[in-house]
Amino acid sequence: MFNPSREEVRRFFCDAWNKQRQGQVLTPLEAIAVDWMEQHPEYHGQLSDIDAALNQEFTPEAGQTNPFLHLAMHLSIAEQVSIDQPRGIRQAYEALTLRLDSPHEAHHQMMECLGEMLWQSQRTGLPPDGDHYIDCVKRRATR
Repeated sequence: MFNPSREEVRRFFCDAWNKQRQGQVLTPLEAIAVDWMEQHPEYHGQLSDIDAALNQEFTPEAGQTNPFLHLAMHLSIAEQVSIDQPRGIRQAYEALTLRLDSPHEAHHQMMECLGEMLWQSQRTGLPPDGDHYIDCVKRRATR
């Protein structure tokens, strides 16, 4: 199982962003990541400064969103939808996208569900509950 460190995740995003800006060839995963980075211009400055990115702390108490966590969640959701894992997530995503008329906003709504599932798993010590995750996305699709 791939379990990158915080530094590896941040390097991946910064390196992909810099490769894009320099017109270099991207790997398929980097290309997907860059597509999401382009949709978040508020992160471009942070992605351009790898030294600062590696050392910066992002705390909710300071009102900060962690751009690397946010982008990693976009990648995770894109992968889940592409392989329909957990089973049924693709259909739930499509319904949510249709309701919101925005794949990007659907991802943001799904992040809330994904975060809740992971938080519950950490809190209880049980494996992540994919059914609960899908139900959360479906509920958002029918609001």
